[in-house]
Amino acid sequence: MSDQVRLEEDFSLEALQNGDQAEFARVVEAYSGYIYRLAMKMLQNPQDAEDILQETFIKAYKAFPKFDGRSKISTWLYRIVTNEALMFLRRKRPDLISVEVPRQDDNEDDLKPLQIIDWCCLPEAELMSDEARRYLDESVDQLSENLKMTFILRDIEGLSTKETAEVLDISETAVKTRLHRARLRLREMLTSYYKERLPQTV
Repeated sequence: MSDQVRLEEDFSLEALQNGDQAEFARVVEAYSGYIYRLAMKMLQNPQDAEDILQETFIKAYKAFPKFDGRSKISTWLYRIVTNEALMFLRRKRPDLISVEVPRQDDNEDDLKPLQIIDWCCLPEAELMSDEARRYLDESVDQLSENLKMTFILRDIEGLSTKETAEVLDISETAVKTRLHRARLRLREMLTSYYKERLPQTV
């Protein structure tokens, strides 16, 4: 998770599988903030994120009787919210492609060198400014859904490669490939932004 704090998963799986509302309320209290934040990063809209948050926990409560505990509860919830967010986006944009469908984004053979500038000369204040952060958020939102979801889960939320693979139901190799592509494409998109801010040489 993005603040690097991993919650202790000391919930009673048996109670959750049996529909114990008090135990489920503990899960909601523990993870609602993380789920909402993830939905916000994916959807960029507070009301939509709130709707997905509620739908995620409704689906989780109904599905707990079949949850076998082989994955962490947090990973399982992340998978539910990711699927819900993708389905929501596809209803609004039916041209989107499912994360389960193999795409050329997972093929390393066609990686091409990009024209990327050296940002080493930019002052730290420029790199971390509010404007730069907004531009980065906008750039992330322009990634393909496969790359965007992988980047958010792995680099922003801080999930491990294995956890990200479980959430997206893809191989760890595919996660690494998508993450590499996402980073390259973001760096390419950000190049034009930072290029204008490099000190001019005489």
